[in-house]
Amino acid sequence: MVVRKKSWRREFAGLVEDSFDYLCAQKRYIYAVALIFLASAIVGFVFASSLSFFDNILKDVAEKTSGLDYLELIWFIFSNNITSSLTALFLGVFFGVFPLFNALFNGSLLGYVYSKVVPIEGYLVIWRLFPHGLLELPAVFISLGLGVHLGASLFGSNRRETFVVRWKESMKVFLVIVFPLLALAAIIESTLIVFAG
Repeated sequence: MVVRKKSWRREFAGLVEDSFDYLCAQKRYIYAVALIFLASAIVGFVFASSLSFFDNILKDVAEKTSGLDYLELIWFIFSNNITSSLTALFLGVFFGVFPLFNALFNGSLLGYVYSKVVPIEGYLVIWRLFPHGLLELPAVFISLGLGVHLGASLFGSNRRETFVVRWKESMKVFLVIVFPLLALAAIIESTLIVFAG
């Protein structure tokens, strides 16, 4: 029993170490996606008057979350973020186009929302997003960056082998790093909405 426990712990520690090593090796993709997201957020803020179609999306989210209790809200936020992040990673197989579009779209949406809230709450309202954004945004950037990296495997030689390796390593990172970050972010965000609201 003791040997098995030690072996399990050693394997898990190795999995975590491998995941962080792979993540660090692909950091340029993650930084690139984060910069695209930030630039899009600035565009969404500056050109908010031309992006009123986002109102329908925000209205839909408000309707879906209306009346949810604490645990239901946690599940809604968590499942939505997990689905979005996993989809972005998976659809990176199409030459990395979808993750880039995801970064552009969601960055613009965040900038648009911020432009609507600032006149009411002031510019410092951004600090209300900080607690859960500190975990959620890095998790999203990781998924998008790895999606782009996955799509890049379709270029160059040994495409099939490269794709399989990158897919396996990306899924490790998703399970070990992204999943826990999004779970914690959902709990923090729901707590702020329900109890600090």
